[in-house]
Amino acid sequence: MPDDSLRQSDSGQGRDAYERLITEIRTGVLRPGDRLTETEIAARLGISRTPVREAIRALEADGLVDHQPRAGARIRKLDYAEVTELYEMRVVLEGTAARFAARAAYDSELAELEEITDEMAAALDDPERLYHANRHFHSVLLNAARNRFLIRSVDAVQKTLLILGRSTMEEADRAQSAVAEHRAILAALRAHDGDAAEAAMRVHIEAAHRARLRQLRQRAAEEDQ
Repeated sequence: MPDDSLRQSDSGQGRDAYERLITEIRTGVLRPGDRLTETEIAARLGISRTPVREAIRALEADGLVDHQPRAGARIRKLDYAEVTELYEMRVVLEGTAARFAARAAYDSELAELEEITDEMAAALDDPERLYHANRHFHSVLLNAARNRFLIRSVDAVQKTLLILGRSTMEEADRAQSAVAEHRAILAALRAHDGDAAEAAMRVHIEAAHRARLRQLRQRAAEEDQ
């Protein structure tokens, strides 16, 4: 039988490989349609093929990778209709989360949301810092909604959106607009106004959707050149 410590080591390396590949997908290093070759990834990460295979299977389970005949594992491609459907789900789910958070958020969570928004305002020229702060804002708000099933649904949508690559915060003026949209959401949460919180979140997600479509059109134009 395999040594337990070896199995644990492989499993840990598999998780590490998974996180590395997730980061490469999110930052656009790996793009939709790119092939995932076990030998190449293993050599690049300095690990064996077994944890790489484990990581690719996890990405496939997440819906980020699919297998194509004679092509093997590739990063999944999303068409414009699928992108729109994902953002429509974000509007519904995160709008509901904002409504729930308006009634259930603790004062400490509201204070944390304000701190995160201030951090975003101070990092307008740092896309990576903005990305993490924005994700943190949405995570804190989602937890404040106090609904575990809603959290799982949003997480599934967010994971699929990773396929789209780099954050829309890199678009000119988008980060500044997002900060203003966050402040509007926060104001509604502080007022415990569920209707206003949901409406503000809808405005925020719809603006992100428009920015994403512009980003995808620009990318397509660059690839056609």
